[in-house]
Amino acid sequence: MVYTVALTGGIGSGKSHVASAFAAHGVPVVDADVIARLVVEPGQPALDAIRHRFGPQILMPDGRLDRAALRQHIFAHDDDKRWINQLLHPLIQQETQRQIADSHAPWCLWVVPLLVENQLQSRADRVLVVDVERETQLLRTQQRDGISREQTERILAAQATREARLAVADDVIDNSGSADAVLPRVAELVRKYTQLAAVTQDNRHDNHRSL
Repeated sequence: MVYTVALTGGIGSGKSHVASAFAAHGVPVVDADVIARLVVEPGQPALDAIRHRFGPQILMPDGRLDRAALRQHIFAHDDDKRWINQLLHPLIQQETQRQIADSHAPWCLWVVPLLVENQLQSRADRVLVVDVERETQLLRTQQRDGISREQTERILAAQATREARLAVADDVIDNSGSADAVLPRVAELVRKYTQLAAVTQDNRHDNHRSL
């Protein structure tokens, strides 16, 4: 089993930037957001189920899912949000585990925004939290997505709190500075996780031999 580091953080914290920094070191990245888009591609059963429930207006002209429209709808309708979660989360988790199992590297980075919300931290060997102040999250998200502060506040309210994420963290990256500011910390953690993965793998081999 591949040693797995789960990377999480709230919206606007810069998870993608940090994940890219790890990837630049050759670390395989399994991204739940990327997988979430794959499972609703045209031709996938999940997209057919979504269209059946919400109607053709939930699709863009090219037949792809209008993710912005869906997100706006489910934030205002709890029943539909629960339905979407029940539909997509098992599919996302299944593909996530397949990608992790297929990795031949000593360890991989699992980017999972809803780690705490879905209580998935026990499925990783280690949890890394990308942390910023709440106000930074608000400003970055508004600028990135072109949405109002009120909309951003609602998104943050639906996520786990900063404190809840930090409570499950084994390691933390402060991403409140410039884009390059995290690079030394990422390099430090690459060395740390490579060592931890090697030790864990040795222990697993020893335990296997003793059985």
